[in-house]
Amino acid sequence: MLDINRVVYATDFSPCSEKAFPIAVQMAARHGAALHMLHAVVLHADDPHDPAHHFPEPDELYERLRSTAEERMASRAEDGGMPDVEVVQAQVRGIAPAPVILEYAQELDADLIVLGTHGRRGLRHLLLGSVAEEVVRLADRPVLVVQEDCAASGSFERILVPLDYSKSSDSALAYAKQIGATEGAELHLLHVLEVGAYPDFYFPVQAAQMFDMPELKRRALDNLNDRLQRVEGPDVEAQVHVELGHPAQTIVDRAESLGADLTVIASHGRTGLERALLGSVAAAVVRGSKSPVMIVKPFGKTLLPSG
Repeated sequence: MLDINRVVYATDFSPCSEKAFPIAVQMAARHGAALHMLHAVVLHADDPHDPAHHFPEPDELYERLRSTAEERMASRAEDGGMPDVEVVQAQVRGIAPAPVILEYAQELDADLIVLGTHGRRGLRHLLLGSVAEEVVRLADRPVLVVQEDCAASGSFERILVPLDYSKSSDSALAYAKQIGATEGAELHLLHVLEVGAYPDFYFPVQAAQMFDMPELKRRALDNLNDRLQRVEGPDVEAQVHVELGHPAQTIVDRAESLGADLTVIASHGRTGLERALLGSVAAAVVRGSKSPVMIVKPFGKTLLPSG
């Protein structure tokens, strides 16, 4: 079982954050963890150099917002039916939601951050990003993101685990094994064959074999089965899949076709200029997925049991 003692559920009381609430509750309940309901109170009036956002009495407005947030969180906690979950309500003032969430999680030494996302598309999304993606990008601990149009209830029966054969993705598999054992879920391991990008284990192959997709798929399937046995964790029921396509879109499509309740994916599989320009596969999956996505990091806080 994952070592989860403190779960931060970030809410702005929007429909998308409401979708994340039952999952945050279930994660806390299953692990006997405390649930911290966090609301970031953001006042643009804190910038005295921006008269367009100036409020005559920002402290009074902040207190009003804080009181409203407290009432709404208390009401949500009562409606959630959480007799066995310790609930901590927190309202923290800041200049933007993402830094508030990240700083609170760091100071608390939280084990998991759960939040919703609007799944914004188009140029506005590319220019502005989203709170969820900023948290995913900068957090040094696992983050569970729930889309606004997600129908998840918090029960995980089918878990998709995309693997690119990096050490980071091995970590995602280790997390998925622990979750699968706790939930009694079936794992679906997926590797996407991206034309022109071949991991070392594909070789040696003859030049004529480079486009022999059956042979490449066979090698990929063998590697998936090998990693399933080699990566530490409890024995769980699992299937392996290899598909040809663009990684992020193929992962999103496979999750939908499987009816996956959760996708567990590693971040920072790629680094450097390529990632800065193109974004990561994990971020693109978060953006496009219709089911919850847990992003694990190869650094920072780990939830995997020691020993």
